[in-house]
Amino acid sequence: MQKLWKRVGIGAGALFLLLQLVPYGRDFTNPPVVQEPLWDSPRTRELFFRVCKDCHSNQTEYPWYAWIAPASWLIAHDVREGREHFNVSEWHRKQEDADEAAKEYRSGSMPPRLYLWAHPRAQLSEQERQELLRGLEATFGSREEHHTRHEESTDR
Repeated sequence: MQKLWKRVGIGAGALFLLLQLVPYGRDFTNPPVVQEPLWDSPRTRELFFRVCKDCHSNQTEYPWYAWIAPASWLIAHDVREGREHFNVSEWHRKQEDADEAAKEYRSGSMPPRLYLWAHPRAQLSEQERQELLRGLEATFGSREEHHTRHEESTDR
């Protein structure tokens, strides 16, 4: 039985090392910040950047474990997908899901629990949580308000 566990351990170690050779998830360059939204207040921006910026801006801070597969794959996927849905660093282009930000945060589906576990700074007090919710609603509003704000910010 001990030989079996030793073989399993060696096999798992070899597989882990082989996974490191997969060239996905290790591009840690951030595209430039082109334009941010018209934030309702500096506090909303501060809270948003504390909780949401790693996936919803071009200012991602990659943790040390982002170099290790399969964590690197998950991080690359989440950042790519987050930026596609909603990116506050590219406000010059249409942000279809911006008006969903408060709803997603309120429901608890954003940020994901795994992200909160790995980033304690993103865990807000109840007061901060309410501030962020109000700020998200004021900044991104409803779908109609969002499109108006987008048009106003691109006119500048």
